[in-house]
Amino acid sequence: MYRNIFVATDGSKLSTKAVNCAIDLAKTLGSGLTAFHASQIYSMQGFAETVAYEPHSRKLYEARCKENADKILGAVARKAGAEGVKLTAVHAYASVPWDAILSAAKKHKCDLIVMASHGRRGVSALLMGSETQKVLTHSSVPVLVIR
Repeated sequence: MYRNIFVATDGSKLSTKAVNCAIDLAKTLGSGLTAFHASQIYSMQGFAETVAYEPHSRKLYEARCKENADKILGAVARKAGAEGVKLTAVHAYASVPWDAILSAAKKHKCDLIVMASHGRRGVSALLMGSETQKVLTHSSVPVLVIR
């Protein structure tokens, strides 16, 4: 049915629940699994009396993002490996996470996207919507939302 399942994760508790569901589904169907984590593109610029400055260097920021992604995707790899599921781990930098999710899913020829339902809440969700909602709106492949 599904040959390559894509799971987006940010390492949160609900996201981990989505990862576990994706691993179980991949194991049951004999599918491959692509785990994806997006880091925000570096834009740490501040202003002090009309002078722009960067409180952290780009290299330091990217090193910390990679460290975080390795931790998150490493946990997915250990769980998938324990269940005998073949995993491809993908980390990307993105200013628009939902678009990066769809692009990565397409690039890796995934035929199902699994995501957690959480995201923005309250007024910001009404104004901008959640990443999951945007993936649901724009995806050409099925999306399984885990609550």
